[in-house]
Amino acid sequence: MEEKSEKKVCQNCKNEFVIEPEDFEFYEKMKVPAPTFCPECRTIRRAIFLNHINLYKKTEAKEGKKVFSTYPEEADVKIYDHDYWWSDKWDPMDFGKDIDFGRPFLEQIKELKYNVPTYSRSVRGMVNSDYCANASYLKNCYLCFNANNEENCQYCVGSNYTKDSMDCFASPKSELSYEIYQSAYAFGCLNCSDLESCRNLKFCEECVNCNDCFGCFNLRSKSYYIFNKPYSKEEYFKELGKINFGSYVETKKIKEKFNQFKLKLPRRYIHGVHNKNVSGDYIYASKDTFNCFEVGECENVRYSQQFAPGVKDSYDYTNWGQNSELVYESCSCGDNCQNIKFCFECWPAMQDSEYCLCCHSCSDCFGCVGLRSKQYCILNKQYTKEEYEKLVPEIKKHMADMPYVDSKGIEYRYGEFFPVDFSPLAYNETIAIEYFPKTKEQVEKEGYLWRDKTPGEYKTTMKVSDLPDDIKDVNENILQEVIECDSCKAAFKLIKAELDFYKRFSVPLPRMCFWCRHMERRRKANPLKLWHRHCMKPGCTNEFETSYAPDRPEIVYCEGCYNAEVV
Repeated sequence: MEEKSEKKVCQNCKNEFVIEPEDFEFYEKMKVPAPTFCPECRTIRRAIFLNHINLYKKTEAKEGKKVFSTYPEEADVKIYDHDYWWSDKWDPMDFGKDIDFGRPFLEQIKELKYNVPTYSRSVRGMVNSDYCANASYLKNCYLCFNANNEENCQYCVGSNYTKDSMDCFASPKSELSYEIYQSAYAFGCLNCSDLESCRNLKFCEECVNCNDCFGCFNLRSKSYYIFNKPYSKEEYFKELGKINFGSYVETKKIKEKFNQFKLKLPRRYIHGVHNKNVSGDYIYASKDTFNCFEVGECENVRYSQQFAPGVKDSYDYTNWGQNSELVYESCSCGDNCQNIKFCFECWPAMQDSEYCLCCHSCSDCFGCVGLRSKQYCILNKQYTKEEYEKLVPEIKKHMADMPYVDSKGIEYRYGEFFPVDFSPLAYNETIAIEYFPKTKEQVEKEGYLWRDKTPGEYKTTMKVSDLPDDIKDVNENILQEVIECDSCKAAFKLIKAELDFYKRFSVPLPRMCFWCRHMERRRKANPLKLWHRHCMKPGCTNEFETSYAPDRPEIVYCEGCYNAEVV
């Protein structure tokens, strides 16, 4: 008998959502019940655990010293300095607890979570990169996050194997680039987005295999173009010589002109190439992947966001990935993980485990926190294989019979990710504010925590209105100034490496702090939602799911019409 889709009402937002037959097949394979939250609420619930770009100073629990941390001082979580946490000077098994079948099991995990210290920053293999987090193998980097194998970079997020670049997002294997977004193999590119294998582009978008172009959109294998018009090499550089790219006022005018120019040209309904049977946005080289965003080289994946290549057979998976499979309702887990459910910050090669937090290289663990290279543990207590395999089914039944109930009256039985109130972070301190932007009033109305930023220790000495317009008029005295962000009014400073970069590439000084610059880049992305639309090419009847809302001004084409006109 053919299985049918089923409509449900989300426990959290009360909106209706649909569970498809393919979803039920996956849940059966993973031996989990169907979710009671809609996909958007599930994503928010996971995202509220992940702070990927904020760095704070927090008191360390062992010696009481201040250390850099991804948790603010106000966050109700114990931390150890990174090096001490990874040492053999303490044992998370010392916090082990017996199972109490008279209380909700999630309540017991919550207690364990707040007793076991976590590391101040999630990093490994760092060289001269103390002001970075959620990263691996960075060298000479400053305020870089969610990144791997970067060198000499500042203010980069979500990039891998990038060198000598600044203010980049999701731009792997790029070099000598500035303010680029979702671009791969970009060399010497400034103020660009959605590039692939391009060199020396300025203010360009949706270009592939191009070099020396300015203000261009939708080009393929072109050289010496200005606003999609061809020039000779000599004419091209003569025209560019007339433009003062080092002037903030001039570059602002260029951005406004380019934004108007590209609205006249069609764009593909999805950002992505080399895909088969996918939906979402920013999907690359993937197959049978639906309602996913910022993913690549994955297969049979749904309702997931922002992870590295090689993920298979996984649902509701946020952040990291990297050759992992059979992952369900987990966040910030990756590096060869297999068969893990309801986990946060578990890596590498975590296997056959559920409801674990900050565990590493473990297998067959349930409800554990901070363990390393352990097996057959529950609530950080060691069991035999036989005891473990007998207890886990009993715990799952107990979780179904005695659910954890949060302050909103929502019930969490077995099969749900950790409740929002398990996270020590506020909505606006996490990636949730990027995925689903909301005001403070909206956040609090929906029952999430909002935490106003604590004023920094620096007092501003200069407003952006006092900054020189042209980078050629800036000297090293600017490094002594504390600048007031033009957006959030927070204080920020420049470092010598970035000033040298601005001078070298004739880039005007920024007018906003790193956080506001990052959020401005993120606003270039479409929302994590899909709408059913028709191709806007006259005469075409093709339909598709797209992240471009119907009231948007862009001209949106189906794959075939876009390729016929652009490629």
